[in-house]
Amino acid sequence: MSPQAIGIIGIFAFLFLALWGVPLGFAFAAVGVLGIIWLKGLGAGLIVFGQAPYEWTSSYILSTIPLFVLMGQFAFRAGISTDLYRTAYKWMGRLPGGLALATMLACTGFAACTGSSLASAATMGTVSYPEMKRYNYSDRLSTGSIAVGGTLGILIPPSTMFIIYGIVTETSIGDLFIAGILPGLLLATLFIIPIYLMCRFNPKLGPPAAETFTLKERVASLSGVWGMLAIFVVVIGGLYAGIFAPSEAGAIGAFGALIVSLLRRRLTWRSFFAALTDTAKTTGFILFVFIGAMIFNTFISISALPRLCTELIVSIPASPTVILIIIIAFYFPLGMVIEGMSMILLTMPFVFPVITILGFDPVWFGVLMVVLVELSFISPPIGINLFVVQGITKVPLHDVVMGIIPFVISFVVALAILIAFPQVSLFLPHLMR
Repeated sequence: MSPQAIGIIGIFAFLFLALWGVPLGFAFAAVGVLGIIWLKGLGAGLIVFGQAPYEWTSSYILSTIPLFVLMGQFAFRAGISTDLYRTAYKWMGRLPGGLALATMLACTGFAACTGSSLASAATMGTVSYPEMKRYNYSDRLSTGSIAVGGTLGILIPPSTMFIIYGIVTETSIGDLFIAGILPGLLLATLFIIPIYLMCRFNPKLGPPAAETFTLKERVASLSGVWGMLAIFVVVIGGLYAGIFAPSEAGAIGAFGALIVSLLRRRLTWRSFFAALTDTAKTTGFILFVFIGAMIFNTFISISALPRLCTELIVSIPASPTVILIIIIAFYFPLGMVIEGMSMILLTMPFVFPVITILGFDPVWFGVLMVVLVELSFISPPIGINLFVVQGITKVPLHDVVMGIIPFVISFVVALAILIAFPQVSLFLPHLMR
């Protein structure tokens, strides 16, 4: 049996284990080690399993992950998400679907303080759903806007997905962070439009809030966003100006979020240790999957399957743009059966060489990949945001799934714009240089 055939069997074996519920890191590592042993012998497999994980995890750039996760934990416990929602509510509450619009704006702001989609969805579900329920909002609109708004947490920097993509493809993480700003704002706008239009033509979906606020009260509410703005300006501004590297930005961001939480007097010893514990758990999960995926990718590289796939794809008699669209179309069904980070780690050995050969910018493609990962977070049957929101709101999962359908169109439109106009992603990184 050829090495390429062994590689194909390995991919299907991993997908089988993942769908069977085996932890992703273990599924990656088990298939990878067994594949290396089959192709190169027991000694090679044991060497990769025993020594390589330390070499991969001792990389200095990986320290960025726990630091940005810790920043998000401190920001959450500082009550930044609650303050953002209250501010957005006072400005948008009287519009059709105003509470859902406020939720989307708050998700956009909170995304600037956390690189986690799950944290954004869980936080905003706790903060905004009770208010939308009180004003008789449609459960589908409420849960759909929360689940979709939470995905912005991995596109608007800082973003753990950009970090993973940058490490695997050796692309500048600083450039990726800066490149995610305008696409993130674009996607947030495309989420807001269907909310407003649906509630404009069917007010029962999201009736305006009963309270009215004076201009003075609205302006005063802006004081609630200073924490988010301070963290975002310091972290992204420092990266943009070249003052510090991404790993240093993570440390500064975590320290800044700690200071904000202390100034707001909302951080207790209990919540402080809870932030550290949650950061350790999240980091452990990410690194476990990362180590397993790197072992698996070593096996796939030995099988020479990526080279074969690259040659086959490049030989397709079509323009680079058509090939790119075919690749992107492949990610739609893949995102329905595999978790987002694993999707990046699994496919980059095959896809990234094609992207570079076709002459596409790796930073621009990184933005496209993260948008596709966002879509996977709300794609049944394993879209994790759907289950997070359902668990918090107790709305039937069927209604949560139906609620995200209008926003899938927004994702497709966003991808079309980003492909047609790469400068939406590349303008700020090029200006930074």
